[in-house]
Amino acid sequence: MQDDSDATESVKLPAGPGERRKALLDYLLPAGSAQVDELASHFGVSRMTVHRDLKILEDQGIVRRVHGGVTVHSSNLEDSTFLYRSLLADAEKDALARAAVQLVEPGQAVILDDSTTVLHMASHIVARKPLTVISSGLSAIERLKDAHGIETICLGGHYNARFNAFFGYFCEQAIGSLRADILFMSTSTVLGATAYHQQEEIVKTKRALMNAADKTVLMIDSSKFGKTALIKLAGLTEFDQVITDSGIAPDDAEALRQAGVHLRVVEV
Repeated sequence: MQDDSDATESVKLPAGPGERRKALLDYLLPAGSAQVDELASHFGVSRMTVHRDLKILEDQGIVRRVHGGVTVHSSNLEDSTFLYRSLLADAEKDALARAAVQLVEPGQAVILDDSTTVLHMASHIVARKPLTVISSGLSAIERLKDAHGIETICLGGHYNARFNAFFGYFCEQAIGSLRADILFMSTSTVLGATAYHQQEEIVKTKRALMNAADKTVLMIDSSKFGKTALIKLAGLTEFDQVITDSGIAPDDAEALRQAGVHLRVVEV
């Protein structure tokens, strides 16, 4: 919980409901808990607005409301982080998924990585059946496991609750025994013409996925451009196609194309 000095500093909460809840989570997740009065004071909004947004976040399983406040259980913090990421840039991610699924042909073997961006494909890809879908992400497998015409293959290994997916040596061994027609993946950031991620284990698994597919597609929303993370994943020219949304600056898009990146920009 924030101390009294933090609580008295008022920050303007965005007007849009999605952005409001993102701002609340940005404040809440590092602290683990907060009082409703504290949140209302910090963001300069009514207690009713805070209660309404917290109710939605509770319904989504991210937080739990308690008397006078809200908390994130330490046992659920990693799961909450995954759910939190799944809320970000929701419209942009869905636009990328609609564009990406057009690249899928019936009868193909398709790899979907663990990212919340690629997860949006699960609701669209069934229309391209029959397919074999391979993934290390449990959320994608869960959504597709009972879909008619979709054969699912789950890549096992070391389970990471923060990403609700499998990584590590055993996962990479399973990947190495398969061959797919096309891979759809995402990552944390792009700086210049290079994609980055913050975790070594995940970079190794994503590289193994890239090596297992005939065609690779990077799906990355425009908010991730111009930022970096600890570890280089790949140059954007290594992907057969990079799909982003129309929020990317036109100059940045042109620079990537001039660098040889096969960039597709989709409207949101």
